[in-house]
Amino acid sequence: MLAALLAGAAAGLAVSGTGLVAAGRAKGGEPLLPRLLARAGAGMQAAPPRDLEARIAAAGRPAGLGPRELMAAKLGAAVAGAAAAVPVAAAAPARIAVAALLGGPVAGFLAPDLWLARRTRERASSMRRELPALLELLRVTVASGSSLAEALGRVGASSNGPLAAEWRTVSWQVGLGVPLDRALEALERSAPLPEVHALTAALDRARRHGAPIADTLSAQARDARFALARHAREEAARAGPKIQLVVALLLVPSVLLMVAAALLAALLGAGPQALPGTF
Repeated sequence: MLAALLAGAAAGLAVSGTGLVAAGRAKGGEPLLPRLLARAGAGMQAAPPRDLEARIAAAGRPAGLGPRELMAAKLGAAVAGAAAAVPVAAAAPARIAVAALLGGPVAGFLAPDLWLARRTRERASSMRRELPALLELLRVTVASGSSLAEALGRVGASSNGPLAAEWRTVSWQVGLGVPLDRALEALERSAPLPEVHALTAALDRARRHGAPIADTLSAQARDARFALARHAREEAARAGPKIQLVVALLLVPSVLLMVAAALLAALLGAGPQALPGTF
């Protein structure tokens, strides 16, 4: 039974890993595989979860997928996972075949969620790195006499990062008549970082109380640098146990095996008289 469960888990991980690795890029730089999966599952209907829209926005709306398109991609990936599990099940014993047939569709259905979560983490990390420099540029631009919305557009045009793109979107929305506070609320949904929330809250307070925005941006840039350094320290602290686990499970046993092999070779080379209990 344990072997069957392990085989099913292995099949599921193989399907998920294959889907993540095979998520190539289209000509526009967007992933191609999710679009294909969404087309494959377009004929199947499934209600998206309530938080799916927020998770897609936090990931930067990759491949231009909405909640319904992503649910179609999940269903298409489940069908692909089932198809990939069939050859494994055909060549395996009965229990392992059942586990593979069950694990393949489940892994395929969950693979788009793993891909979306990975895109969200990568996007958040990129935003966190570019935030301090963009805040300094925004402070200088606002101090030169530009309005906040205009300054967001100018600073956003100076970089190609995801946060700069969101700032360009805020400026564009304000130019079309959207109130600045609503545009900043949309920025928080598409960039759900504590640093961005603190920035929008500070800008709202500065606008309501008439405080100099340049001073507020200078303080936010300083806080963003501290937050970036703290996040780097936390990442380094989390890496320590992982490195120790690799050393304990891989490097130390490999060294012990090499020592044991050398000792065994020495004992065998010395002849029967070197073995304990021989005369």
